[in-house]
Amino acid sequence: MVCFLSSCGSRKTVQKGKLMDLTSTVIIPLLFGSLGIFALFRLLQWMRMRAYLQEAVVVITGATSGLGKECAKAFHAAGSKLVLCGRDSEKLKALVQQLSTMTNHRKNVSTHKPHTVVFDLSDTKTVLNAAEEILKYLGHVDILINNAGISFRGTIVDTGLDVDKKVMETNYFGPIALTKALLPSMIKRRQGHIVAISSVQGKISIPFRSAFMDKNTAEGQTAAEVAQVVLNAVGRKKKEVLVAGLTPSLAVYLRNLFPRLFFTLMAARAKKERKAKDS
Repeated sequence: MVCFLSSCGSRKTVQKGKLMDLTSTVIIPLLFGSLGIFALFRLLQWMRMRAYLQEAVVVITGATSGLGKECAKAFHAAGSKLVLCGRDSEKLKALVQQLSTMTNHRKNVSTHKPHTVVFDLSDTKTVLNAAEEILKYLGHVDILINNAGISFRGTIVDTGLDVDKKVMETNYFGPIALTKALLPSMIKRRQGHIVAISSVQGKISIPFRSAFMDKNTAEGQTAAEVAQVVLNAVGRKKKEVLVAGLTPSLAVYLRNLFPRLFFTLMAARAKKERKAKDS
């Protein structure tokens, strides 16, 4: 009986030793090797992104505020050549001055003084003139960020057709006109990147947002955080990125996978909001 127990103990000791040998000779080196490969991959990815963005000509619409302004800061810091577009020339000048101040604190990346173009996206003629000016000044465009847009909150019944037309002119036809005007130069050079910025309502409909978004749907990540996401997505040439919190993200997938449930929940939300509005 004693010998039997001793034998079991020896066997367990041998098995434990083999396990420790396996861990030290195979598992740990494999783990560190995998981490090293992943770190190298991320480094190469970062270097490729930086090389792609440096010296790239980037056109940003709606650059004077919000996400457009933060995108200007992010791409300027990355060394891109910016074309800042907006309706207010004074705000554009102020942004250029702000970016110049940022340049003084960044010595490791070559930066360029941004070029500004003033035009209204809802006016097709000025859009085409702006595209001509951009190409005349810089010769080509590498990245076009269609960011500018206007918002409106209201029910479908109470929203006038003139509001819908204004929203569509600024948020759809204007960006389309600018894109089409710059696209031939991209095709000629066989390269170019077009970015379309949309709220989560580009994916789902929300009660009382008949034409576009309001402050409730805008309360998510900060403009600066989203700008970094845009920068990384462009640098890595991603096709689509959803930047939203848990609830909006779930709503997007719910809309696609279980549309009946989605519309039931939206109907309940609309009823609740209508009741609160009328009380």
